[in-house]
Amino acid sequence: MRRLFASALVLAAFACGGASAAPADTLDLAVPQAPAPVAVEGRERLLYELHLTNFGAAPLRLDGLSVLDADSGAALEAWRGEALAARGRVIGAQNAALDGALRPGERAVLYLELDLPAAAPRALRHKVEFSVPGAEPGQVEGAQVVPRPAPALQLAPPLRGGPWAAIYAPQWPRGHRRVFYTLDGRARLPGRYAIDFVRVDAQGRTARGDADIAANALGYGEPVLAVADGTIAAARDGVAENERVSQQTRNEFDRAAGNYVSLALGDGRYAVYEHLRPGSVKVTQGQRVRRGQPLGELGFTGDSTGPHLHFHVADAAAPLLGEGVGYGFDGFRLIGRYPAARGLGERPWQPRAYGLAAERRNELPEASSVIEFPR
Repeated sequence: MRRLFASALVLAAFACGGASAAPADTLDLAVPQAPAPVAVEGRERLLYELHLTNFGAAPLRLDGLSVLDADSGAALEAWRGEALAARGRVIGAQNAALDGALRPGERAVLYLELDLPAAAPRALRHKVEFSVPGAEPGQVEGAQVVPRPAPALQLAPPLRGGPWAAIYAPQWPRGHRRVFYTLDGRARLPGRYAIDFVRVDAQGRTARGDADIAANALGYGEPVLAVADGTIAAARDGVAENERVSQQTRNEFDRAAGNYVSLALGDGRYAVYEHLRPGSVKVTQGQRVRRGQPLGELGFTGDSTGPHLHFHVADAAAPLLGEGVGYGFDGFRLIGRYPAARGLGERPWQPRAYGLAAERRNELPEASSVIEFPR
């Protein structure tokens, strides 16, 4: 009987081409931060991260990822090949691009943006397809997550007038969306919903005259405003800025935000304004402020590629100590966009697409859109 059983195993392996099954039990899937939908141009969007860790002894090549409705099993979105590789980074690797195999002990983070259908699913589940040398392709499902309720937080404008280009891009390797900061023994992603607001004109220019002079930027010195009634949780002034953009260098870790203000909004959320002009911060810690009150002025301090306002909302007051959380502005006017932020400062932006309403309410601006706030 033992010989017959062993022979049956050999025949089964031969029938399968001699290849063993890929070890699905070695890949760990996790969603550390459950997402909450934000409204973007009439769509409900989830932004979150899927962490994949190889606990096995063999390298795994990631071949496909599908986000499923956990109840029906229907695929809501899927990525393969270059589209999948573009969404991932390997943590700590010298070549962080997700274009090869995930080696034993390595972790990859996949940065996901998902527009929900009209009938939003109760929960999401993730299916990862992978391959191992000398084995048949495998797949694993897991990391089920229930999205949190949409944030009720609708904010007043942080700036006046415009046009302002709302600059962020999920695919940028060093953009806000992908930069973790590890402090106090925990890695956090404060810029998950961060936007850089850059002032432009009708021709797409960002400066008057020599664009290398920081003070020539169209937005330089513009007042930044309290987006809600609240209390100043933290503020810093006195960080110097370079006269020219070309003189900019990397700052010490704790000065990356430059001069900043953090406004406590209630319910454990904070609006963070970064890169403010030296000498412009008008508020101090503990001070109560009113919606629309000037807090400081747009500048060029800290790790900034040019004068702009960096704005995000997080669950901690210090710029690098919070997890980024969603929000929306209670009103702005959509007037155009830059295709994938290309051409900023070099060519005109494109006017708003026909059929898309100009007046937007309770939304986050789309990436690379050009907007105006009420004056």
